[in-house]
Order: sequence, then structure tokens, then C-alpha cells
Amino acid sequence: MKLSTFHPDSSEEVIDLYTQVFGDAEGESEGKVIGHLVSEILTTTKPEDLFGFVAAIDHQIVGCILFSKLTLANNTEAFILSPVAVDTSHQGQGVGQALINFGLEALKDKGVELAFTYGDPSYYVKVGFKPISESCIKAPLILTYPEGWLAQSLTGSEIEAIEGESFCVDALNEQSYW
Repeated sequence: MKLSTFHPDSSEEVIDLYTQVFGDAEGESEGKVIGHLVSEILTTTKPEDLFGFVAAIDHQIVGCILFSKLTLANNTEAFILSPVAVDTSHQGQGVGQALINFGLEALKDKGVELAFTYGDPSYYVKVGFKPISESCIKAPLILTYPEGWLAQSLTGSEIEAIEGESFCVDALNEQSYW
């Protein structure tokens, strides 16, 4: 398996991956919704506000993660991991965890201080995320699953409370994703 930085030339393959993975897991309509979200993230997010990473086997992309800028009130350098996709036939083989760890290391190298995600705590704790309350750091939109608001420090220090609002990139700024 080869882990690397996403390149825009792979956009169509990545969008298809997300559409297929989410379609397999949650139905065709959800696959289309997430495929559209990924297309929007890739086409509307400023390059400096987006990091993408892919896992490939035999030159085929089998996993992708996207980190987009999360603006916090105190201007701490932060990104949110969303969404994540691993080809259905490669799930449960460590592809996602390897890809996320690879991405987190790359973010550390770029000076990012905090990483967030919104998802299944039982999965994301395996790669260092911990539940965080909104009294510590507020999510950009109303959370329908507050237990899924997770974060980790990429500097090794404890996460301190940050008062005020947070803001995500435009593509994620849709209540239905939260």
C-alpha cells in the first residue's frame, strides 16, 4: 500500500470512491450526497485550507481522507478530518488507520496544532482522537450526535478551552452533515 498526498488529477477517482463507499454502507442516495460533498470540498476550498491524502494498491486509490480548515476564535491552527472513505473490499485491514496517521503526521509537519473530526468515537480513538465537549471548543454547527465531536492535539500539549464560535469551510457548512 502506498500512502501519498492527494493530487487534483485524482479528483474524479476520489469522488467515485466516496460515492461507492457511502452508497455501499448507507444506500445509493447517501453515496450521491457524500460524493457531491467531496466534489464541493475539492472545488470550492482554497488550496491552503485543504489537505488530502490517499492510499493506493496497485495504482488504484482504495482510501482517501480530507482535512479542511477549521477556524477557531483564538486563531489556533486547526483542521477537521471529514470525510473518510476506504474501499469496501479493503475495510478492516488497517488502511483507514494508516491513512489517518499518515495525514496527522503531515499536518504536524505543517504546524497544525489541533485536529478535529465528527464521527464514530470507537473508530477514531484508535488514531488518537478523544471526545471533546462543546463547552471546551464549540463545533461549527449544531451536532446531532454530540458524542461524535472529537479532537486531538498535534503538539503534545493538552487541549485548552477556546471561547467563541468556530467555522468550517463552505462545503461543510451545511447542517445536514452535522
